[in-house]
Amino acid sequence: MQIPIFTVDAFSNRPFSGNPAAVCLLENDLDEDLHQKIATEMNLSETAFIRKLHPGDDFTKSSCFGLRWFTPANEVPLCGHATLASAAVLFHTQKNTNSVLTFVTLSGELKAKKLEDRIVLDLPLYLTYPQALQEVEELIKAAVGDMIVQDLRYSPDTKKLLVRLSDTYERSVLEELQVSAQHFLSAEKTGKVKGLILTLKGNSSGKHKGHDFYSRYFAPWYGVLEDPVTGSAHAVLSSYWSEQLGKKEMLAFQCSRRGGELKISLRNDGRVDIAGQIAIVLKGQLTF
Repeated sequence: MQIPIFTVDAFSNRPFSGNPAAVCLLENDLDEDLHQKIATEMNLSETAFIRKLHPGDDFTKSSCFGLRWFTPANEVPLCGHATLASAAVLFHTQKNTNSVLTFVTLSGELKAKKLEDRIVLDLPLYLTYPQALQEVEELIKAAVGDMIVQDLRYSPDTKKLLVRLSDTYERSVLEELQVSAQHFLSAEKTGKVKGLILTLKGNSSGKHKGHDFYSRYFAPWYGVLEDPVTGSAHAVLSSYWSEQLGKKEMLAFQCSRRGGELKISLRNDGRVDIAGQIAIVLKGQLTF
């Protein structure tokens, strides 16, 4: 059996940066256990499987497909960067003729549209609420030591804790911060945190001007010590920074080692458009 497979770096137009995902195009049904075996073999944070929903569907002409995401360990309900990567494979390698693609997923229908040099994902927007420091003090200390925390929020829908560092810090401080995410597991006593976002207000002057905010994202609870560029974290960050900055259009940068840029636009229907560039770095055939 042969399956076309691609590796795509999402949220960057430079190869070997952004967040990598593998994408498989399924012409026919695949045995259930093979999805996980392939994802484990690829050993990237996510492997996406695009499938046809009806006989006669076509990767070039159809506009609606099934989409599933697997980590090397298990299937996940939502993955932003692998959705961006999947749309890129359809638009750029299969020359799909539609401007908007719909993916039927475990998180409902997700839309991806082609816009100039970017692909735009339509994601839910998640609100955050003030979080008392005492409840998560040990986790904060494990993450940032004695650094000054300006604001603390919690997103119950996504179980993400948002930690805003003081505006007095530069982007380089966030980039250079040595984080031992493995230690979060024992420091988090509440059982309610499954992802930790560190974020910093952008600097309107200096060499990095233009970004409204910066972030890094850690999810050791899911086996991801640090994620390079995270769509789902920005579904939380977008609502927070929109409220703080009074803006609906923002440019964000995730300061991981690989780094990635996200263009954000809050919609009027309670959702958020998150746009990113992509680089396709590998095309091949899985053979088994």
